[in-house]
Amino acid sequence: MGGEGTGQSWAISYKGMSSDNIKGLVLALSSSIFIGASFIVKKKGLKKAGASGTRAGSGGYSYLYEPLWWAGMITMIVGEVANFAAYAFAPAILVTPLGALSIIIRHDTNSFPKLCVLFFPSVGGLTIIFSCSAALAHIILREKLNVFGILGCVLCVVGSTTIVLHAPQEQQIESVAEVWDLATEPAFLFYTALVIAGVLILIFHFVPQYGQTHIMIYIGICSLVGSLSVMSVKALGIALKLTFSGTNQLVYSQTWVFTMVVLACVITQLNYLNKALDTFNTAIVSPIYYVMFTSFTILASVIMFKDWDRQNPTQIVTEMCGFITILSGTFLLHKTKDMVDGVPMRLPVYTTEMDDLEHEGIPLKCQDALRSS
Repeated sequence: MGGEGTGQSWAISYKGMSSDNIKGLVLALSSSIFIGASFIVKKKGLKKAGASGTRAGSGGYSYLYEPLWWAGMITMIVGEVANFAAYAFAPAILVTPLGALSIIIRHDTNSFPKLCVLFFPSVGGLTIIFSCSAALAHIILREKLNVFGILGCVLCVVGSTTIVLHAPQEQQIESVAEVWDLATEPAFLFYTALVIAGVLILIFHFVPQYGQTHIMIYIGICSLVGSLSVMSVKALGIALKLTFSGTNQLVYSQTWVFTMVVLACVITQLNYLNKALDTFNTAIVSPIYYVMFTSFTILASVIMFKDWDRQNPTQIVTEMCGFITILSGTFLLHKTKDMVDGVPMRLPVYTTEMDDLEHEGIPLKCQDALRSS
């Protein structure tokens, strides 16, 4: 009897994924396949272009003449469209924690032009992109994935699965005006005001003084603005979904307001993320940006769409555990990417202060200045 009662209570508490959540998950998974494959295709194209560019003397832009590189770019764009559509069906708390890792899936990040890796973090990707691409790089590019890398991939997949299974149900919204009402409630307006004030203070006060020396300045701007961009992307996605289903939302001024917010936020993110990548080591920027971007996006979604109001404490705690599991896998993948079977690929006889500059997060420009002095 006790077992039957427990089973019945579990069935009541867990109603499964809604059809919209399933659609959003399928779109997100499709996105991960396309984006994950695109990095492998682009990297092969870059290697091919590098060899031909050296022979032809075409400089650092030879990849623009390589069809394989463009095939990778087109594949990535298709994946981003699918990822954008995922926000129209699934809550941001489901899609975003699984994302923003697509900027760090390469073993050799410095070999990629920055334009290739900056488009999609503003919208989000999937953690599975990371694991899928790492596996593809291991098989196709012969980039060795050590035991810690495999463990990191497993942790990312386990954390992603945990979040997917316990994600809140998507709200049933019939008009973009309903999203506007959610966006103009006092709680979210207060959050938006805090974000805008914080970003302006960072840009006009802290960037001129500390932007070149403190990594959190640029990343803070990207993450704060990113939380608003994801909310606007979701609103715009809902408007387009309703429009394609027969209820035209393009006649509402709110749709165009959300569009303008998306453009403004994405441009701001790309600008300051580019500055962060130009100033600091990519391997340091990527995980910090992922954590801050995802945390602020979850907070914004909880405030605007009241995701946690539709969940019990057990589900909320489980989601947070899944998020922490993903962070653990990300940490392992980053810290051990240059190791083979648990042993560093390069074992220097001695180290100096100059050898440790890159690993301590010292800005790249400062490293060059110190090395030249």
